[in-house]
Amino acid sequence: MHGYTVSQVTPVPELFLTAVKLDHDGTGARHLHLAREDSNNLFSVQFRTTPMDSTGVPHILEHTVLCGSQKYPCRDPFFKMLNRSLSTFMNAFTASDYTMYPFSTQNPKDFQNLLSVYLDAAFFPCLRELDFWQEGWRLEHEDPTDPKTALVFKGVVFNEMKGAFADSERVFSQHLQNQLLPDHTYAAVSGGAPLCIPDLTWEQLREFHAKHYHPSNARFLTYGNFPLEEHLRQIHEEALSKFQRIEPNTAVPPQQRWEMPREHHVHCAPDALAAGSPRQTTVSVSFLLPDITDTAEAFALTLLSTLLVSGPSAPFYKALIESGLGSDFSPDVGYNGHTRDAYFSVGLQGVAEADVARVRDIIDRTLDDVIANGFEDDQIEALLHKIEIRMKHQSVSFGLALASHIASCWNHDGDPVELLQLGAQVAQFRRRLEENPEFLQEKVKQYFKNNRHKLTLSMRPDDQYSEKQMQLETEKLRQKVSSLSSEDKRQVYEKGLQLQTQQSEAQDASCLPALKVSDIEPSMPCTELAVALAAGNVALQSCGQPTNGVTYVRAFCSLPALPAALRPYVPLFCSVLTKLGCGILDYRQQAQQIELKTGGIAVTPQVLPDSSHLDTYEQGVLFSSFCLERNLQDMMHLWGEIFNSPRFEEEQHFRVLVKMAAQELANGVPDSGHLYASIRANKTLTPAGDLQETFSGMEQVRLMKSIAEMADVKPVLSQLLLIKDHMLDRENMRCAVNAAPGQLSWVQQVVGDFLAGLGQRTRERKPEHPHVVEKPVPNGPGDSACLSGSHITRKLITAPTFKPYPMKTHLVLPFPVSYVGDCVRTAPYTHPDHASLRILARLMTAKFLHTQIREKGGAYGGGAKLSHSGVFTFYSYRDPRPAETLQAFAEAADWAQAGRFSQQDVDEAKLAVFSVVDAPVAPSDKGLDHFLYGLTDEMGQAQREQLFAVHRGVLIDVAHRYLSDGRSAHSLALLGPENARTTSDPSWVIQ
Repeated sequence: MHGYTVSQVTPVPELFLTAVKLDHDGTGARHLHLAREDSNNLFSVQFRTTPMDSTGVPHILEHTVLCGSQKYPCRDPFFKMLNRSLSTFMNAFTASDYTMYPFSTQNPKDFQNLLSVYLDAAFFPCLRELDFWQEGWRLEHEDPTDPKTALVFKGVVFNEMKGAFADSERVFSQHLQNQLLPDHTYAAVSGGAPLCIPDLTWEQLREFHAKHYHPSNARFLTYGNFPLEEHLRQIHEEALSKFQRIEPNTAVPPQQRWEMPREHHVHCAPDALAAGSPRQTTVSVSFLLPDITDTAEAFALTLLSTLLVSGPSAPFYKALIESGLGSDFSPDVGYNGHTRDAYFSVGLQGVAEADVARVRDIIDRTLDDVIANGFEDDQIEALLHKIEIRMKHQSVSFGLALASHIASCWNHDGDPVELLQLGAQVAQFRRRLEENPEFLQEKVKQYFKNNRHKLTLSMRPDDQYSEKQMQLETEKLRQKVSSLSSEDKRQVYEKGLQLQTQQSEAQDASCLPALKVSDIEPSMPCTELAVALAAGNVALQSCGQPTNGVTYVRAFCSLPALPAALRPYVPLFCSVLTKLGCGILDYRQQAQQIELKTGGIAVTPQVLPDSSHLDTYEQGVLFSSFCLERNLQDMMHLWGEIFNSPRFEEEQHFRVLVKMAAQELANGVPDSGHLYASIRANKTLTPAGDLQETFSGMEQVRLMKSIAEMADVKPVLSQLLLIKDHMLDRENMRCAVNAAPGQLSWVQQVVGDFLAGLGQRTRERKPEHPHVVEKPVPNGPGDSACLSGSHITRKLITAPTFKPYPMKTHLVLPFPVSYVGDCVRTAPYTHPDHASLRILARLMTAKFLHTQIREKGGAYGGGAKLSHSGVFTFYSYRDPRPAETLQAFAEAADWAQAGRFSQQDVDEAKLAVFSVVDAPVAPSDKGLDHFLYGLTDEMGQAQREQLFAVHRGVLIDVAHRYLSDGRSAHSLALLGPENARTTSDPSWVIQ
């Protein structure tokens, strides 16, 4: 079949798919097709990429192949296809030992278009020197037009990796892999170490491509309900038929096992949010495990690792987390199967230097205890239940999840189909346990207790760390510059001008395939919903869906009367509510029951905008949970206990949870800096923005760090009890269930019984906000043909006296790169301008900001977006030049107002917006927009028609109306290192 031979066809009933393995006769390329009734079809090609140094060659190559190819020689076809496609996913990943290029789409023509672009990029890239300079690294004058300005390092990957290693967890994880697996490719930093990246040459990049990006070194995956034969024909004709088989010689040999354990110490920057704290050391003990291609052993060790570290009943949780010696587990805790030889790691972060020996001792003692005592049957059953429910739960990106799941094992010639046969793996695991009840203890003895390939890694902060890194970079730069002849310097200057010219030229992208706006469905499918009143007055929304034997239940508790002083503690309340015990269950028993009977219970704070007013919103808490149909009554009994008898007296465990939550928040800042900057900028523009900063901005990160340091947490616990009094009853609640149509009436009855068992307030509380509006969601005749029954009523808080005001805030954190947010108050969802602004944001990103911020500025990312709440946000990510970026935002507004774009550009932006609007929705999430935001199908269809109607003139008009100086309130926030511009400008608030 098109040059392929089928080698195996295997039904995998537990995942509702059939796996077809094929080999390409001419090149030996391997292909796996996963046929499944899923319209979100996926393609992926991966290459085994095994660098032997830390110049980042596979990572820079991943960026550069996407910058133009033989058939599509225009600059940056990858980013241009984002606007010419209805893809549901497009990206590329560099792992330690492979590089993967996946995309997904629901449209067959789009699949062919994207496949053509991806195949040509991977196998026939241009790999132009200027693209290497832009994406990898280059020497260039600070001002490329002025040869008198200093030469500096620039490049997208160079700045990306500087940002990546600003994260101390990333520093630790990288050293852990390098030191534990030192003999081959894993000793290198595949993404690139910032000080090594400038050693990579363009010639080395081209050589690496020639060796590694060959069909004989490739693994292709297709997934979904499109016919396989068409995929094979296109892959063969457009790529594989042009190659001969080679022997790639890219295999990774097994790591030589050590005779004796080893130790290693590294340094990192101090925690900027815990200045002066003596508890900033991280320590872990790691063990090398067998080859990941032994799927049975890998499965057993994955389960064993989870039993050892996951949840409050796990031995290492009890021994390490509850010891009070640290704030959270060390990075990379548990089983890691991304390298050829797997490894297990356990330890603590937030430890005092003096306690490191105690932590190591506890790890040794805990292993002895497990060997002696094993695990409880319920712990093992809870884990196997988790696998069962995970197999049945349907996500919209199931194909991508499968591709990621099999990538490492398949990369080392393991059997990917074996890896998908979870039912057989569970059965084999049960069998091994029945035949030998001490099977797991023996594994602990074999792989941990008696394993001499053991690394103890410790990391402690160095107050001079950032300065030393800067000095090393300065010295590297000095060496590079001093080695240049005057002719070299002239060439550097001229190439800088050449690159700037190329980046500024209008691009002809007509060679690229594209969908048309006419390919978009004119109307959206209807979601059948019914709303009934349960337990007297609680709205219960029901949605019948093919949920595969899983039932999904949600409850939203609106908090219109919550006093302002309690608001900052709502996220903490949500974080600990299901982890402190309830009813007769202590926190360990509660965790076990949640694992045994549910897919988890999530409790999250919510700020829900109103669809028609910028100064109106709903605040509250969302409870979400799902379970196998057989466990519904048990799950709702658990909900009842959590609502009626939550336990807040476990002060010691509360401290443990607070420390973990604070540590996780702080660790997440470097990866999400653009979000924190945007949330802060939005704070002064709308009342909902102000609350969002309280719930999920830097204010919350700092509050949690301060609570974690408190000697006495009783005052905080008393605040949580007050929140409980405002919430855990049915007065301001609404519920939603998604289940199989045949199960709905029973599910409604069980949820109704839960609601009837809840307390109801006897006295009416005076709202903290006198301005609370009850807004019924429309659903009568003429409102929604897909909706039947009663109303959902939202309790909205209005702020008639709120006045937006501009503010500039610099949140100073010692990162080597910055993150910028610039927010503008615009129009709510139902306003006709909202649709135009959505398209304008996409247009500005693709046609102006991407070039200015990423290509010219060297930031990893940047663009514009419009939130559902009507705030228009400009942002940048891992940005070395924040001052220039702020200037680019202003220039983008001028560009839009001047109409320097075509109707073709507008149509491309529409495609990109519709790829989001029409993204697949999982059965579990159907009807969620109606339940939370009060958005009906009619409102969605109205905006859809507004999006179709947008034209160039309308966009120029809204750009003038909202983005002109002084027309709309707008605020800025910058997160990152000290900056001369903000320090010297009194209009900036430095925090």
